[in-house]
Amino acid sequence: MRRTTAKAICTISIIALAACVAAPDPAAPIAPLATTFVSQEEEQVVFRPNDGEETDAFEGALQVPENRSHPNSRSIALRYVRFPSTDEKAGPPIVYLSGGPGGSGIATAKGRRFPLFMAMRRFGDVIALDQRGTGASDAPPECATSVVVPTTEPTTDAAFARLHRQSARECAAFWAAEGVDLAGYTTAESVADLDALRRHLGAEKMSLWGISYGSHLALAAMKDLPGRIDRVVIASVEGLDQTVKLPSRTDDYVARLGAAAGMDDLPALMRRVHARLDAEPQPINLRTRDGGTAPYLLQRRDMQMIASAMIADPERAFMLIQLYQAADAGAFDVIAQVLGRFARPGAPISWRAMPLAMDRASGVSDARLARIRAEAKRSLLGDYLNFPMPHLVDELTDLDLGPDFRRDPQSDIPTLVLTGTLDGRTYPAGQVEATAGLSNAIHVRVEGAGHNLFMSSPDVQAVIEDFMAGKPVRTSAIKAARP
Repeated sequence: MRRTTAKAICTISIIALAACVAAPDPAAPIAPLATTFVSQEEEQVVFRPNDGEETDAFEGALQVPENRSHPNSRSIALRYVRFPSTDEKAGPPIVYLSGGPGGSGIATAKGRRFPLFMAMRRFGDVIALDQRGTGASDAPPECATSVVVPTTEPTTDAAFARLHRQSARECAAFWAAEGVDLAGYTTAESVADLDALRRHLGAEKMSLWGISYGSHLALAAMKDLPGRIDRVVIASVEGLDQTVKLPSRTDDYVARLGAAAGMDDLPALMRRVHARLDAEPQPINLRTRDGGTAPYLLQRRDMQMIASAMIADPERAFMLIQLYQAADAGAFDVIAQVLGRFARPGAPISWRAMPLAMDRASGVSDARLARIRAEAKRSLLGDYLNFPMPHLVDELTDLDLGPDFRRDPQSDIPTLVLTGTLDGRTYPAGQVEATAGLSNAIHVRVEGAGHNLFMSSPDVQAVIEDFMAGKPVRTSAIKAARP
């Protein structure tokens, strides 16, 4: 085993489909351990990523209030892994902000992005943070409700949304009984956590590196902590009023996807399948994870939710096209097989507190909500891309952070913005809008890349390294490898 010395559900859980480069040269000389930012509350560990490589790192934790608005709030633990810098002249610590919301920074560092975590050590200590309520950090218990969505008989969109609203109310009561202050699980509290982490590390400033919801958190931090942030790298940007995406932009994306796949008729194909399922829902037998089968009634909404889960990246989006082609031909076996891997017929609706509360707290402005509702009536995927928002907009209203939170930042902090042209979750036009107030931003398109673009081309890492080193970024476009 190689080792380097370090200096990272609702009822139908098919939504889990969305959940979410070359390795460093092992012969390269290893810099000595740098310990610019050391906490007495850390423990040195051997960090083992999924690829079998090992590196030295530090595990740390800090206690923060669950809800800073309440003086008697209980404390919760935030946990992280710190990879010390390989440069004796290290800059501020670099905090990785996972997407989701609900993703784990520590788990991300164990995955495909591990080489990038290691590369970033040139510029400072790299912190794989598990945000409040995620991963190794203290998290409220998952809530399994008494609410079950029928899976063998037709269920209207209105009834589907109503059942999920009922389940959200049930979970709010469950968490309150468990002593959980759900109002503490907001982006505003996570911003305050970042400042607490900076102080915990003994740093005057920090740099932020985030993707998707992590960019949402980074933008909020740029507003609230302007003098404490050195540099920002954000990809697949989600603006502060973009928790719910515009259905019209989903339609634009599907047209671009079809063009990339040589299928200009892709929107028509999808509409044809949806219309067929609306007219006659299809009885299928799911191939369940335990090897058995379960009866299921496939409806138009199921295809819209499968599509919402699979369009983030072109690899899965091209697979989605094949599913629609099969459905159009009346061959539903392959859909039953895919759906059976994620659906749990007869299981109650369940929720995790952090993702539910974070999205509901960031919310949606009244004007944007009105536009979404109007566009959803004729859009390919309706309003399911960001389910359960906006369906829960009238629930848990005490969590909402309000219009001031949703105003995007005006900032001159040096920022690198990376955008995939085939991002099917945070669309390029929205990313331009979300970053319009960043006067010191450098924008780089990654042609052909989707939402999870960091490892789509070695050139992405090269651009990030140039930016972090303060060098000119000499390109505005990178070409990703074709899936």
